[in-house]
Amino acid sequence: MYYGSGNPAPWNETMRPGDNKWTMAIWGRDVKTGKAKFAFQKTPHDEWDYAGVNWIGLSEQVVDGKKQKLLTHPDRNGIIYTLNRENGNLVRADKIDPTVNVFKGYDMKKGVPIRDPEYSTRMDHLAKGICPSAMGYHNQGHDSIDKKRELVMLGTNMICMDWEPFMLP
Repeated sequence: MYYGSGNPAPWNETMRPGDNKWTMAIWGRDVKTGKAKFAFQKTPHDEWDYAGVNWIGLSEQVVDGKKQKLLTHPDRNGIIYTLNRENGNLVRADKIDPTVNVFKGYDMKKGVPIRDPEYSTRMDHLAKGICPSAMGYHNQGHDSIDKKRELVMLGTNMICMDWEPFMLP
């Protein structure tokens, strides 16, 4: 069984240091035993509310000359992830659209997106034009995989946001 876990709270990222492990993850679980097989965290220390609980598509494709059982997840954070669904190893991580600017790219060796500090939501910073917005580039739409053409088809949101931090009493 495969599913996503949501974002950490509170949304104010300065109040919760660290990666906030087990949030924003794709989980693989053995349905017979209930034990987790893997958890792959997509947005460590999520500061934009990209709750990654959306659609996960399953396919079998040839990767590096070998047929693999895969899962594909277009995330609200603007990255589409493909994992080996048997062990949770990352196969690919690509921006859904070039306008995704919260991340400069993806570090495949470390398995993390490369953040652009200009679009951070920290308390001492006014960020303008954060893409994607809290709604995400992909949010709760149902998608599909065309097995014949080996294509993933999905709907996207092209919405950005500004972030103005302030303290509440």
